[in-house]
Amino acid sequence: MIRLYIMDSTTITLFKEILKGVGRKPENGKKKGGIKAHTIIDSQDNMPCFIRYTEAARHDHVLLKDVILPENSFICFDKGYVDYEQYEVFTGKKIWYVTRLKDNALYVAKQEFDIPDDAHAGVLKDEEIELSYGKNKELKHKARRVAFWDDENGRVFEFITNNFDLSAEEIAMIYKKRWQIELLFKQLKQNFPLKYFLGDNENAIIIQIWAAMIANLLLTILRSKIKKQWAFSNMMSIVKHQLMSYINVYAFFEDPERTWRKVIAKEKERERISKNDPQTMLFFR
Repeated sequence: MIRLYIMDSTTITLFKEILKGVGRKPENGKKKGGIKAHTIIDSQDNMPCFIRYTEAARHDHVLLKDVILPENSFICFDKGYVDYEQYEVFTGKKIWYVTRLKDNALYVAKQEFDIPDDAHAGVLKDEEIELSYGKNKELKHKARRVAFWDDENGRVFEFITNNFDLSAEEIAMIYKKRWQIELLFKQLKQNFPLKYFLGDNENAIIIQIWAAMIANLLLTILRSKIKKQWAFSNMMSIVKHQLMSYINVYAFFEDPERTWRKVIAKEKERERISKNDPQTMLFFR
């Protein structure tokens, strides 16, 4: 089984220029700040295992140097993380990457591989290439280029990887799994108030984002341990309204009706005791 990690970043726009914003300066001369959350998730459980925060203007690829993964694991990211020098480091550590080829990439085709008869119809080309990088393009990185036609989007995708063992179709399917991390970012932004912050300094903002990440992680763990199927947004809504209630959360989400019946029964018992014997009620409390 492939151990796959997925890396991406999401930008959270801030209400003032606390952290350097991204993009061109607007005509009115004011630019809102922004913070980037660089995240790696384990695709098997969809759990974050790496999170770093930077100003929005910082380039994504600089974070690749902080990535530490087990040998023979795969990491998938988009072409915003292009860093051929770090790709060489990954190759030396037997960490396999899958990403897209940049339009302006400088490379030379070295060897074309035969496409098996039983290969996916979308596989157009599978070849070994040599990428040039460095100040004077004197440094080289050996990679594999896979051209794949995607019927769903009606376009050709060019993938590169340092793994030569998997089939071309498997390389394309690995990149397709990137949608998992996009769902995580969407889940965070839809269920947690990351448009409004309690503090107006960098530290306060990062603490609030960490709190949202931790809450999201706890709910994800809870959701994975109960048998009853719940939509994440529904779970989040219930938790918000029951934060001050002391209940067994696992039992509640497995059978909320039964749990509430027990709570109601206890309240009725308290009322009955209160009416019949006020002194006992004091002890019962």
